[in-house]
Amino acid sequence: MDLSYEKPWRPPKKDWKNLLVLAYQSLGVVYGDLSISPLYVYKSTFAEDIHHSETNEEIFGVLSFVFWTLTLVPLFKYVFVVLRADDNGEGGTFALYSLICRHAKVSLLPNRQVADEALSTYKLEHPPLTKNSSKVKTVLENHKSLHICLLILVLLGTCMVIGDGLLTPAISVFSAVSGLELSMSREHHQYAVIPITCFILVCLFALQHYGTHRIGFCFAPIVFTWLLCISALGLYNIFKWNTHVYQALSPTYMIRFLKKTRKSGWMSLGGILLCITGSEAMFADLGHFSYRAIQIAFTFLVYPALILAYMGQAAYLSKHHHPVHKIGFYVSVPESVRWPVLVVAILASVVGSQAIISGTFSIINQSQSLGCFPRVKVVHTNEKMHGQIYIPEINWMLMILCIAVTIGFRDIKHMGNASGLAVMAVMLVTTCLTSLVIILCWHKPPLVALSFLLFFGTLELLYFSASVIKFTEGAWLPILLALFLVTVMFVWHYATVKKYEYDLHNKVSLEWLLALGPSLGIARVPGIGLVFTDLTSGIPANFSRFVTNLPAFHRVLVFVCVKSVPVPFVPPAERYLVGRVGPAAHRSYRCIVRYGYRDVHQDVDSFESELVTRLAEFIRYDWYKARDSMDDGNDSSQSGMSSNECRLAVIGTIELAGPPPVFEIEDVMEPASVSAGCPTIGSVTDVIEMEPVAERRVRFAVDDTESECGGRSTTAAAEMEMREELQDLYEAQQAGTAFILGHSHVRSKQGSSVLKRAAIDFGYNFLRRNCRGPDVALKVPPASLLEVGMVYIV
Repeated sequence: MDLSYEKPWRPPKKDWKNLLVLAYQSLGVVYGDLSISPLYVYKSTFAEDIHHSETNEEIFGVLSFVFWTLTLVPLFKYVFVVLRADDNGEGGTFALYSLICRHAKVSLLPNRQVADEALSTYKLEHPPLTKNSSKVKTVLENHKSLHICLLILVLLGTCMVIGDGLLTPAISVFSAVSGLELSMSREHHQYAVIPITCFILVCLFALQHYGTHRIGFCFAPIVFTWLLCISALGLYNIFKWNTHVYQALSPTYMIRFLKKTRKSGWMSLGGILLCITGSEAMFADLGHFSYRAIQIAFTFLVYPALILAYMGQAAYLSKHHHPVHKIGFYVSVPESVRWPVLVVAILASVVGSQAIISGTFSIINQSQSLGCFPRVKVVHTNEKMHGQIYIPEINWMLMILCIAVTIGFRDIKHMGNASGLAVMAVMLVTTCLTSLVIILCWHKPPLVALSFLLFFGTLELLYFSASVIKFTEGAWLPILLALFLVTVMFVWHYATVKKYEYDLHNKVSLEWLLALGPSLGIARVPGIGLVFTDLTSGIPANFSRFVTNLPAFHRVLVFVCVKSVPVPFVPPAERYLVGRVGPAAHRSYRCIVRYGYRDVHQDVDSFESELVTRLAEFIRYDWYKARDSMDDGNDSSQSGMSSNECRLAVIGTIELAGPPPVFEIEDVMEPASVSAGCPTIGSVTDVIEMEPVAERRVRFAVDDTESECGGRSTTAAAEMEMREELQDLYEAQQAGTAFILGHSHVRSKQGSSVLKRAAIDFGYNFLRRNCRGPDVALKVPPASLLEVGMVYIV
């Protein structure tokens, strides 16, 4: 699953040339993992107590299983159904979750707003619901426990994708390098393959910080060459060894296989399922390629090539009854072309590994943006291409674990058992979420969704059970890893929500802020103060502690809420919601900055200049609105320049047609979900860490020309007041900007359960101390940072 390519232009339906080019480009990104599965499927399948006899029922049975599995899951399920469940063109586990959250109120994100549903990318259509589908939606919305279960299901699927990112490079490279066994003894083979595999893996992970754009141009040719190679080998083996192998495509051979092999045959399904490894990438990478391009590439090239490859191997094995340890891909390769095939196979395995590693980076970045993963450093390796990211901590952890798996398991059997369970768990999660999409989003009868769930769910559960039974033979690894990651992600999300609830109940009123003045010894110092908070209304408690301990704040005060919304992308013109906090003379504003889970966050310099530009646009808009209201004889305090902090306007570009929309912002977190007896502001301990603010200048000009709106000139007084406010903003920016962030410590309240105390006092605080701080996530320079310490009792 490589999410590291620029989102390409989507060609018109009739532009077949561009569509075919797009389908060709998708080979290296989408199908790198799926195309290398012939390297290890037969080896993993016959690692059990299955010995093919002279009648070849075992060989033909396995081929029948492989054929129908490839046909039903990647072709029917993904290409014809799941790929249509896109979220504004984006795919993946989080895309399905965000799609469900927009059609039913099941999201656990703490600061949802009605204004977010007005985004142009926030597609929310409500055709008439059927009676039964309406009941399903009502049940989901009315039970908080179902919301939690849905989130855990999504997190579980995410963790299994991360586990796949750990296991796929190990098994792919190991399988490709294992071709050396045919040119050396078995004893020397073990000593040679593992060091070579580890060396390739180290090189692969060490090159990640360069990004894939430097070598990505050769991904598609490598995979295309590999697919042609296995197709040619398949045809060669079919015509040379057994032209009747096509008979094995009949499903009757599956029944014969299970009847003859019984329990060992059922356990061998854990190896057969590896033939669909990488199918999830077709959906996860949907945002980088069109649905039609992925459909064409799989249906007309990848699918036939894989079927020919497996048929060719089966044809060869039907005439060569090797011992189990000699069954593999390379035994069916003619000796004259074995070394070129080995080189191409190693290159293809590297491409497949690169794809899943990049996909792991992307899904962790999505989890982090939605508050479900501890903060890590995200490096964008290419400014021009969307989605090319690198996460140093995750990269080196994956490398260490990947090498440990290679050295620890040392054979394809155990690696296949672990990888198969991770793959099938992700597919089960996708099946469950897609069945909900069928009811809630597509508004189909529940019977259709139930049929989809039962058919594909039963098939995948069969394979999943065959993997789970091998718990002691490698399957324990993805289970253990998933339990650990789900615990980490759920604890982080739980504590994040509890912190937000605490802030919500302990926020300070607007009257308190307006009462601050010289009479209380409060000074306004030059500059812009950006107070970052998770609240979309009200004054955060950490700012009150800041003012209490340091009785001064900046001449221009902006309460900034950087939030993620459940859409892939937010258009730049709709990113900023700006409003006043108090009257215009107070020079206080609120700005909500919205990002999608695939958006690239701006660096601090561009963010600061963009924010000031949006504030200037809002000031002009607000004064024009006030002037129009006065011309109509209305009170200016009720329109424009209003002190109502819940009225925010979407500020994009000055050329916006018509006035920007205005929204009433409301808090949606239920007070009942907050633990009773929260301490007051005065009882919270606080620490203020201050560093000198370096002067940072960004060019900003105040328009000296006469402003016009609707063909009418502003009055002289209003013009003067607007210019004065813009001048204050300009002078404050010239004086420098300070970023005021909270430095939080969370404690569980007295009387909390042992589980809650362990999650909050130990788990969350340990993660918070050992992960990146909010200043790193927001890319705040240390010279401009002011941290306000707060202890949260939840």
